[in-house]
Amino acid sequence: MHAQRRGGTTDRTYARLREDVLDGVLAPGAVLAELEQSARLGVSRTPVREAFARLVHDGLARPVGGRGLVVAPLDLADLEHLYDVREALEVKAARLAARSGAGFGGFVRRFAHAPDLVTTGDLDRYYAVTAEFDAAVDAAVANPWLVRALDDVRTHLVRIRRLARHDPDRLVAAASEHRLIAEALDDGDADLAAHAVHVHLHRSRTHFRDRLHAREESA
Repeated sequence: MHAQRRGGTTDRTYARLREDVLDGVLAPGAVLAELEQSARLGVSRTPVREAFARLVHDGLARPVGGRGLVVAPLDLADLEHLYDVREALEVKAARLAARSGAGFGGFVRRFAHAPDLVTTGDLDRYYAVTAEFDAAVDAAVANPWLVRALDDVRTHLVRIRRLARHDPDRLVAAASEHRLIAEALDDGDADLAAHAVHVHLHRSRTHFRDRLHAREESA
């Protein structure tokens, strides 16, 4: 029973710390100290220590000589590495999803209306549509290893989006790009789907590269 309680505390502590890293409450490069975080979260140091180990495993924290752990930095090099992996995975996923016979017509219509969500400031619903689309593609792919790798990449993309902040013009453009991807998937055209994903990721990479570069220049 004691082990179960400790495991539950560790899970909750990890979930909170992970959320704080993704939301930027714990900024890239911030020192992660057991005593400080245990006091902040109101738990003992043991679940914090165990949660830290999980953050390191996720790539969200990094050991630094003489300083313990820090929140993993995010710089332009990280962005390029992340997008290299993302492109390889998502292009393959698009090809598999297009060949699956799964219907994506509903997403074509939803992405056609997604710009309205941006103009009204309903970004939670906008991101919900993209998350549901990702989940539908994952289900169509039916490859747990590929999906697991994509989940890992998406975790770090959340951090990049938070750092770069929302750009309404980019979100509207991204909705159109997602609509084209959904159309190709619905038509079962693997080559067109792969090309549409490639274009979307190229524009996304360029956008975030520019935003992170400007952020580093102003730091």
